[in-house]
Amino acid sequence: MDKFLFKQIDNIGLVLFRAVFGLLITIEAFGAIATGWVRRTLVEPPFTFNFIGFDFLQQLQGPGMYYYFVIMGIFGIFVMLGFKYRFSMIAYALMWTCVYLMQKSSYNNHYYLMMLLCWIMAFLPANRWFSVDANLNPEIKSPSMPRWVLLILILQVWIVYTYASIAKLYPDWLDASMPALLMAGKKNYWLIGEFLQQNWVHWAIAYTGIFFDLLIVPLMLWKRTRLLGFIISVFFHLFNSIVFQIGIFPYMSIAFALFFFSPEILKKRFLPKKKLYTGNAVIVPKYKNLLLAVFGIYFAFQIGLPLRHWFFKDDVLWTEEGHRLSWRMMLRSKSGSLTVWVKNKPDGEKRRYNYSELLGPKQQGSVATKPDVMWQLAQKIKAVEAKKGNDVAVYMEASVRVNHGKYHPFTDPTVDLAAEPWHPFKHSEWILPSPEDYNEKPVKE
Repeated sequence: MDKFLFKQIDNIGLVLFRAVFGLLITIEAFGAIATGWVRRTLVEPPFTFNFIGFDFLQQLQGPGMYYYFVIMGIFGIFVMLGFKYRFSMIAYALMWTCVYLMQKSSYNNHYYLMMLLCWIMAFLPANRWFSVDANLNPEIKSPSMPRWVLLILILQVWIVYTYASIAKLYPDWLDASMPALLMAGKKNYWLIGEFLQQNWVHWAIAYTGIFFDLLIVPLMLWKRTRLLGFIISVFFHLFNSIVFQIGIFPYMSIAFALFFFSPEILKKRFLPKKKLYTGNAVIVPKYKNLLLAVFGIYFAFQIGLPLRHWFFKDDVLWTEEGHRLSWRMMLRSKSGSLTVWVKNKPDGEKRRYNYSELLGPKQQGSVATKPDVMWQLAQKIKAVEAKKGNDVAVYMEASVRVNHGKYHPFTDPTVDLAAEPWHPFKHSEWILPSPEDYNEKPVKE
């Protein structure tokens, strides 16, 4: 085992990925400002729906986030150049983690993956070649790295793709009706809009998605199919970039190929002057047991978290419980309507509450379908009313439809959500049971 994990191998793939990854996270930071994402998500809303338990991050919300993202972008440049790499990567990872945890209205699996990769990269020797650090400090310069570095990166990517494939094995994806819904919103795209409405395209998207996610890592691992896998990967991710406009993720996914191609090929294509490592040294560090324990625990969570929804009552497509952090990507379309009532406890007076005054536009779009956000809104309303001297109960009447099916009642309107505790690993009984036909075939409109 020691020989397998700690054998030294060439590090060209890692140092190239560091440069590309640094460029992409720089674009992510500055692009978030340029596209208005920071303004819409973190500046204009009166507050954000943070991950439950991270309320203290609300202190960051506001105009200061512009400066926050500029600093992140600078750290991204340092990562790309390999300058003060360890500090810069840890700083970016910490700042991005705070951004990720302080808001859920723009929840994205890709943001989660970027957070994980930032933390993994922060502890890898990615600056020992092709970096400012290595040029300034020749003592750290090395053409090699231990094999475990490569293995954990490949395993992380493999977990993501495998769960993404498995999650698609449900009726509305298998009959291509969900891809049809996704493409319906692209009808006005220039040149390709009408093409994307073709029935055969929906079927191709459905099954290409399943088999690509399931097989791309094995294809890239096997030398005989590596080039084919890379060509498919480039086409697949560029298609996603054009059609779904999901930021840096497609390009980061293409860059994962750097971990699969041989050092000789990468040297010829990208760094012809790099010294290739050809030795067979096995260097077992003193902290071996700690290293194995940390990554053992980490990957146990990575494998276990996406499975947790099976331990909740009812279907995750209906309840949303266990959906996040599970690589369930673009699987469903949900919309809902929400009416909020507050009852003044001393006199029992009940009135309809205009909750939209508390929210930004993006938040209004998510509050009607996500139970944890509804619960947080109830806590917010109770706190706002308490400041006015009112002690209120908060009731919510929500109806939800999945994949353009029928609307069905979603919450129990008799339960005071402001008085309910939140249990992250337990089903919320105020979510009504899913009707038998809630995920029936989409209704053409």
